[in-house]
Amino acid sequence: QVQFVESGGGLVQPGGSLRLSCAASGSIFRIYGMGWYRQAPGNQRELVAAITSEGQTNYGDSVKGRFTISRDNGKNTVYLQMNSLKPEDTAVYYCKIKVGLRDYWGQGTQVAVSS
Repeated sequence: QVQFVESGGGLVQPGGSLRLSCAASGSIFRIYGMGWYRQAPGNQRELVAAITSEGQTNYGDSVKGRFTISRDNGKNTVYLQMNSLKPEDTAVYYCKIKVGLRDYWGQGTQVAVSS
């Protein structure tokens, strides 16, 4: 069993910044990949950013240069620094971790970008 604490979402004006965090706990021996996905109403869930246990990163095209993913292995926590936010970034953001061959999803946190 894996539990998550996600935080950092909220309402921000265009051009603003937010930092999401997702802390995992429970039956975790080792976390391999960690990542953030998002889903806007009427859209499929899409990759925002991912990071391997070695620190290699991958970003969705729409967020490259604006978002930065990082992780703290000692705290089983993944972060997403979001800068230069746009209205089209509005979505529910979910963290995902891979433990062994299994994926676990956080409960999601809402990000709204609006003036």
